[in-house]
Amino acid sequence: MTDAVVQVPAAGLKRPPPRRLAFARMGPRALLVQGSLLLALAALFGFIASNVVANIARLNVHTGFGFLARPAGFDIAQHLIEYSERSSYLVAFVAATLNTVVLAAICAALATALGFVIGLARLSTNRLVAAVAAAYVELVRNIPLLLQLFYWYFAVLGTLPLPRQSLEFLGVAYLNKRGLYVAAPVAEPGLAPFTVAVAAGIAGWIMLGHFARRHRVDTGEAWSPRWIGPALAFGLPVFAWSWAGAPVSWDIPTLSGFNFRGGAAIIPEFVAMIVGLTIYGAAFIAELVRAGVLSVDKGQSEAGLALGLRRWRVYLQIVVPQALRAIVPPLAGQYIHLLKNSSLGAAIAYPDLMLIFAGTALNQTGQPLEIMGITMATYLMLCLGIAVAANAFNRRVQLVER
Repeated sequence: MTDAVVQVPAAGLKRPPPRRLAFARMGPRALLVQGSLLLALAALFGFIASNVVANIARLNVHTGFGFLARPAGFDIAQHLIEYSERSSYLVAFVAATLNTVVLAAICAALATALGFVIGLARLSTNRLVAAVAAAYVELVRNIPLLLQLFYWYFAVLGTLPLPRQSLEFLGVAYLNKRGLYVAAPVAEPGLAPFTVAVAAGIAGWIMLGHFARRHRVDTGEAWSPRWIGPALAFGLPVFAWSWAGAPVSWDIPTLSGFNFRGGAAIIPEFVAMIVGLTIYGAAFIAELVRAGVLSVDKGQSEAGLALGLRRWRVYLQIVVPQALRAIVPPLAGQYIHLLKNSSLGAAIAYPDLMLIFAGTALNQTGQPLEIMGITMATYLMLCLGIAVAANAFNRRVQLVER
C-alpha cells in the first residue's frame, strides 16, 4: 500500500492578484492628464501635417516616390553592386546604403579589437604602457571627429606620392594619392568543392564536440577527439584543393601609364574613414573595457593566479567573460554612435547614404520630403537592428536569466 502525498499550502502564502492593465490601475485624475496630453500631441501633429500640406500646395512641390524608378544620371566612386549612370535612384540608394553598412561594420570590428587592447593596456602594471594608453584615450576623445577625418584625408593621404612613386607592400599592394590598390581574388573552378569541403570540415568538428559533451554527460568519462576535429577541418579542404585545383587566383595590380590596372582599388575616402572612425571609436570602447574589467571582483583574478594560470589566461578565461556583462550594453550604444558618425563621410566626399542619396539625389530630384524621410527611416532601421542584435547577445552573456 502506497502512501498518498498530499501537498499542503504553506501558511501565510497567498496567490498573487491578477495583473491589470496600466490604464485600469490609474485613477480618474491620472486618466484625465494622460488623455489631455494625448489630445495635445495629436493636435500638434495635425497642425504640423496641415501646415506641410498647405505649403506643398502653395509652392507646387512634386510629391510621390515615382522618382525612384528614374535614371540617376551620376556615378558612384565605390559600389558593391552593379551600378552605372543609367541605373535608377533606387539602385543608387541601395549602393549608398551598402557603402554605409560595410563602412560601419568594418570600423566596429576594428575599433572593438583595438579598444580591447587599449582598455587592457590602461590596466597594465607597467606604468609606461598604462600612461601611453591613457594619453591615447584622452587625446583622441577630446578632438572632434570631423577634424580627425580632415587630418587623415588631407594631411596624411593627401600628401602621398603619385601612382608612379607609389608605396609598395610586398609587390601585391600599392598606396598613392588615388587610393590603395591590392591584389584581388578571382574565382576558379575549384572554388565550389573547396567551399563545400570547408563547410563539411567545420560541421564535422562541431558535431564531434557535441558528441563528446553528450558522452561525458551520459557516462561520466571524458572523450576528447582532439586530432579528429582539426583533421576534418583542415584535411578535407586540402584534399579538395589537390583534387579540384586552387579555389582562387590573384589578380595583381600593375602600373600601366599614369595609373594602376587590375586588382581591387580602394578609394582614399574609404581609407580615411576606416582609420578615423576606428581610432576614434576605439578610444571610447577602451574606457568601456576598462570599466567592465574593474567591475569584476579582484578575488576572481587572484584565484586564477593562485591556481597557477598565467595572467593573460586569467584575463581571457576568467575576467573578460564576466566583464562582458557590464561591457555589452554600452558597447551597443557605441556601435550605434559609430554608425551615425559615418554620415560625416560626406564632408570628405565618401559615397555613403548621406552624400549620395540625401545630397546628390536630393539636389537633382527636388523632393526633400521623400528623400529625407527615406534617409531617416534607413538610419533608424539600421540603429534598431544593432540594438536588437546587441540585446540578444547581452541575454546570452548574462549569468542570471531573467
